[in-house]
Amino acid sequence: MSVLVVNKSNFESVVKSEKPVLLDFYADWCGPCRMVSPVVDEIARENPQYLVGKVNVDNEPELAAAFGVSSIPMLAVLKDGKVVGQAVGARPKEQILDMLK
Repeated sequence: MSVLVVNKSNFESVVKSEKPVLLDFYADWCGPCRMVSPVVDEIARENPQYLVGKVNVDNEPELAAAFGVSSIPMLAVLKDGKVVGQAVGARPKEQILDMLK
């Protein structure tokens, strides 16, 4: 499964997903975000049981504000429409997968 580009128009369907959701809040100019991005892509490909999305904070400032994003990259895990975990900064794949469990 590929990574979903999350924006205002599809956000509601993402939140309502029956699968656990991993959201990667990033910006194109952010170095650590570029380090995390391929890891997030890999998690999406290898784990169809999760819905994985990316939110560009420059394009979607309202979504970033709704999640209280003050530093990027920020990863958020949602289950049943609620945030159950967050992490700021680059993380190794194993730590990101642990957040989803």
